[in-house]
Parts: sequence; C-alpha cells; structure tokens
Amino acid sequence: MKKKILLCIGFCLLCGTLAWAQDDIPTIDPIGTADIPDKGEETGRTFSGSAPLTVRFQANAENTAGWNSYYEWRFTLTDLQGREQETPYLVRYEQDTEVTFTKAGMHKVVLYAIFTQGTDSVQYTEEYWETASPLTVSISESRLDMPNAFSPNNGDDINNIYRAKPDYQSIVEFHAYIFNRWGQKLYEWHDPAGGWDGKYKGKDVAQGVYYCLVKAKGADGRVYNFHTDVNLLRGFTEDTGVNNMNQ
Repeated sequence: MKKKILLCIGFCLLCGTLAWAQDDIPTIDPIGTADIPDKGEETGRTFSGSAPLTVRFQANAENTAGWNSYYEWRFTLTDLQGREQETPYLVRYEQDTEVTFTKAGMHKVVLYAIFTQGTDSVQYTEEYWETASPLTVSISESRLDMPNAFSPNNGDDINNIYRAKPDYQSIVEFHAYIFNRWGQKLYEWHDPAGGWDGKYKGKDVAQGVYYCLVKAKGADGRVYNFHTDVNLLRGFTEDTGVNNMNQ
C-alpha cells in the first residue's frame, strides 16, 4: 500500500514538473499592424493594399525571462506573374520591426527565433515554419491616370484641385509639373495625393489651357509618362455644367 501511495505521489510530482516546464518554454506568435487607407488600422497576419504600405511586425514572444533571445525576420516575394523568390530579399535582426512595402506581389514574412538557457535551446526555424502559416502582405498592381480639367474657386468645393484621379494605386514614385503656354513652370508636387490649386505665387491664374507633365513609377515596375492639357475653368459648377464666367 505504501508503495502505491509513493508511486502516486511521484507521478503527481512528475506531472507537475512537466506542466511547469511546458509553461516556462518561450513561445512566439508573430503579428502585424498596418494603417490601411480608407480602412484604418488593422492588426493580423494577412494584409492587402496599395503601395507604399507600412506594416509594424511584433514577435509577441512570451516566457522569455532568463533566456537569451535571437530574432530573424525573413521577407520573400512572389511577383504578380507567380514567380517566387527562395532567397529573402530582406532580413531584419530585431524582436519587433517595421517595413514599408513598395513592390507589387505577395510578400511572405516569417520569424526565426532561437532561445537559449545554458545547454537548453528552443528553436522556431525551418521545421516550425513547415507547418505554421507565414504572415502575408499583398501589394496590388499599379494604376494612374490624370484628368484634363478642373474648376477651382467655383463655390461648390468640387474639383477645386488638379490631381491624379482618385483610383490610383501602388504608385511609389511621382513627380508632376504644371506649365503655362509659354513653358513657364507654375507648380510641382511629388505625391499623387497632392495637386495644384490653380494659383501661382499665391494668386489665381487666368482661366485657360495649361500643361501637366507627370513622371511616375508603380510598385510593379510600370513607368508612367503623361503630357496632358489641363483646362482650368473658373465659375464652372458641377451640378449644372454651366460656366458662369460666360453668362
């Protein structure tokens, strides 16, 4: 009877030791957070959007007290044609990191983590990621177009700024210039979200035809070169389509 009691006590102690050891093993749960235009902040493991897209990655490591930690974030790309890179195009050696994605395609993100304590080692490397799902960031192909007219200072707060059409996406380089008919540069901007308000040195320019030159590049490598006439219409209202300057 005493032997049975001792065996039971020993088994309970062993189970308690194993449970304590399991709880004390370092773990990772990598996750990302991104500010998606028109959606707001998103936290998760899968993201999609237009370039440039910035994602903040966190290892979410737990039970690391008393352990030496090593972190290695690896980034690979599968392009829009389905060609997958085997060698990482980017490696970061930090627990948490931030990356701005500027190339179209699907980016796979994995975190290699190694924890050591004396002769003990816990590793999350190739074998771990054979079954675990990577984080992914999908960047859309590029798109850009420019309008041929705008109507600043018309009182309706519509179409007051000459800028890229709102459906642009994944534009990573952008340079735009406005010229008058004599070739004088009136304005320039370097963000597709920006634009020209129809002024030169703070004063309204006259109604008429101006010229816009745009040089841009998409996340998919596409190059854009626009040479566009810009009709500046003053007094034009969107609701009636009438130019009040001619009434």
